[in-house]
Amino acid sequence: MRVIHTVAALREALAAGPRPVFVPTMGNLHEGHLALVRQARAHAAASGGVPVVASIFVNRLQFAPHEDFDRYPRTLAADCALLERERCDLVFAPDEREMYPEPQGVVVQPPAALAGLLEGQFRPGFFTGVCTVVLKLFNVVQPQAAVFGKKDYQQLMVVRTMVRQLALPIDILAGETSREADGLARSSRNGYLSPAERAEAPRLHRTLQALAQAVRGGQRDFDALERAAIDGLRRHGWAPDYVAVRRRADLQPPAAADEPLVVLAAARLGTTRLIDNLEI
Repeated sequence: MRVIHTVAALREALAAGPRPVFVPTMGNLHEGHLALVRQARAHAAASGGVPVVASIFVNRLQFAPHEDFDRYPRTLAADCALLERERCDLVFAPDEREMYPEPQGVVVQPPAALAGLLEGQFRPGFFTGVCTVVLKLFNVVQPQAAVFGKKDYQQLMVVRTMVRQLALPIDILAGETSREADGLARSSRNGYLSPAERAEAPRLHRTLQALAQAVRGGQRDFDALERAAIDGLRRHGWAPDYVAVRRRADLQPPAAADEPLVVLAAARLGTTRLIDNLEI
């Protein structure tokens, strides 16, 4: 496995071979990331043994000034050891000056109807930062396919929309959410939780499970279900941003009883913001 730090070196390494399968990450890897790499490896094998490329880059553009950019864990050596174990072929690990050698005046603005709600409402500019860095990475890596996790459900939808509307020749593959034994969705930010908070954290998943079960049982007063879920989290010390039942197709409020749905949530536990979702 090669670790490459510059755009020029990565382009040189990939120039003579087939287009790779790509897994973009911000590092501090856990089992959820590694599951995406294994999915990429399987897709690469089915595509004739093409390379697998992972990137590790903490993207300042998607962090608001008050968020955790400076304290986000940087664990490059440990990450590379894990990626080598998973038979990743190349790791692209640029520094900030390599990715943004000048102020990034050209950005990708995703459609507000999708990117301006839920995460976009509580983290203004987040999806502009995500789309800008993902498009830049796509331009550098030139993958035939890229793998994104369903835990970041809205992000997956925003990236798919960007790829479709910009006619990028890239297949976007979705990886299922990886969970701990108690149901907590794996996330690099779980490491911020105190022991007491870690014991409480699975409540978010249980809350979504209960809401999803109610919907499957025929309840259709989504506003009441959302309010009850939010109140339940607050009673146990959480600060919810949202709990929302939405259409899978576009994350808008559902209009028909038979539409495929997803329930999504974001809430703070102490100083740590956790997100999760369940398809219904």
